[in-house]
Amino acid sequence: METAYINTPLGITAIEGDATGIARITVLDNKAESIQADMVPEALQEAVNQLTDYFNGNRTAFTFKLNPQGTDFQKKVWSALLQIPFGKTTSYQELAVKLGDVKAIRAVAAANGKNPLWIVVPCHRVIGSDGSLTGYAGGLWRKKWLLEHECPPIQQSLF
Repeated sequence: METAYINTPLGITAIEGDATGIARITVLDNKAESIQADMVPEALQEAVNQLTDYFNGNRTAFTFKLNPQGTDFQKKVWSALLQIPFGKTTSYQELAVKLGDVKAIRAVAAANGKNPLWIVVPCHRVIGSDGSLTGYAGGLWRKKWLLEHECPPIQQSLF
């Protein structure tokens, strides 16, 4: 498993993976050295490029190979998260219904919280049924930033 680090507006991001795909993407709260682009392992270069494009506002979907590790249920939830369109949100309840069990809201929320692929598997697009920003491992301020990045508020003209 190889690791690359990139600077983002939300902090240093660690990308871990190998030729079989990207296994983990996390934002770090501590300070880490960013590796220069020419020092990024070849297996991680496409992920680095696409995440950089995303933060620059030039990408709405990711196409690099994913290889997250988790239970079958977690993978089912993560797969459902991948179906949430860019700039849109859903609720934990809607996600549980989509997965076939309205009573599985807590299990869906727990699997969402274990998502190892920050941003790429868009767990930040899941909000409370009342529209509130609820739990986010990276902090609610990051969730708010990501949602606004993907769907910026419309500036209304005063005239």
